[in-house]
Amino acid sequence: MSERVYAPAGIDDLRELAADRPVTLQVVQAASADEEDEYEALLAAAELGPVVVTAEVDTAAAPIRREDVQSFHLDADGSGDLAWYAPQEIDQVIELLQR
Repeated sequence: MSERVYAPAGIDDLRELAADRPVTLQVVQAASADEEDEYEALLAAAELGPVVVTAEVDTAAAPIRREDVQSFHLDADGSGDLAWYAPQEIDQVIELLQR
């Protein structure tokens, strides 16, 4: 059974994932599978880094591999709202961070 984690990440971490190299990140886990708890975990992770990587991993301590990534979340327009990006949009997320 896998665990959903929310991990703050920087541009170097995303470049590693894009190159198909696993990264070890600090993770935030939701208190439960409840949608509200998961949203709170996402927001907590967003306070710690420019991008939140949502991933399904075997254990919270496991490195995150590209295939584990479920989505990316970041404030793409400075509004404070987190935009959702699919795993295959990693290059666009990296480009946004370079601006």
